[in-house]
Amino acid sequence: MRKLVFFLVAAFLLVSATSKAKVVKMNLNAIYGPTSIHTMGAIKFAKLVKKYTNGSVVITVYPGGSLGFKGSELLRVVKDAQVPMSDILMGVVAGSEHVFGVSSLPRLVNSYKEAWSLYKECKPLYEKAALKWNQKFLYAAPWPPSGLVTKNAVKSVKDLNGVKIRTYDKNGANFLRLLGANAVSMPWGDVYSALRTNMIQGVLTSAESTKNGKFWEVLKYFTNIHYAYPLNMVTINLDYWKSLSKAQQKAMLKAAKEIEATQWKYSEDITKKDLKILKAHNMVVEQPTAGFTKDMDKAAKKITDEFLSNASPEVKKIVEKYLNK
Repeated sequence: MRKLVFFLVAAFLLVSATSKAKVVKMNLNAIYGPTSIHTMGAIKFAKLVKKYTNGSVVITVYPGGSLGFKGSELLRVVKDAQVPMSDILMGVVAGSEHVFGVSSLPRLVNSYKEAWSLYKECKPLYEKAALKWNQKFLYAAPWPPSGLVTKNAVKSVKDLNGVKIRTYDKNGANFLRLLGANAVSMPWGDVYSALRTNMIQGVLTSAESTKNGKFWEVLKYFTNIHYAYPLNMVTINLDYWKSLSKAQQKAMLKAAKEIEATQWKYSEDITKKDLKILKAHNMVVEQPTAGFTKDMDKAAKKITDEFLSNASPEVKKIVEKYLNK
């Protein structure tokens, strides 16, 4: 009887302590709108974390850069814990950490299979780079491959001469300039109005973003150039990470692994659907001509060669493997 009473008291104390355990709350900065593939992924990730931690870790996702942070400052912002977590387009922060520019190198990979293989080889280097910036790398997933979305057809580099095209990182800007276009950098939220007022005449972006932006209202052509499969990553400030219990960390990594696999598959599936949607809205979806492809490959090689001139031996070895495939 005494053992039974002892057991019941111990059980009560355990349940009481668990019920009073402090819930860890964190904000996750998402740079794209609520319907974006990566914002939706971040929201699903937050739900999985809550589930796997039994509600002891609650992540609130703020879409559209509503916390005030959107671009190249994001590594520093998470490093300094201005936000505990963030979704970050890797290429935008490549100026701070060179290796993060790999996934946005033009025409380095030509399929999701190759993009996944490249990611797996680079992942240890991404994790190491994140640590330098006081962050734990959680997961990364690709945008659907970038295409050229324009008002007029692009059959050759002549069709790009002087055309103002919005791009999302340094590699994209250099690529467009080498093809004769006028590369323009601007926040995503300003792109539609800039297209409508003819401040720009095109965008280097995916079919997914073209759909979300309803660019068929202001643009006509989507040239499927398979420019790159750029990655978005989610990281957490290392001090926040270390404040979690081992069980909470394990649960978060489980959620990250699961959402990473889901997001890669979703990105591939959605690309096929998005191209059909663009066609349904009377956009012309085209493959690049042989001549234009040749000129793009020349431009891509110049950019990759420049990237490799400043790359570490580890990065250089991986990239050269894909160049010589």
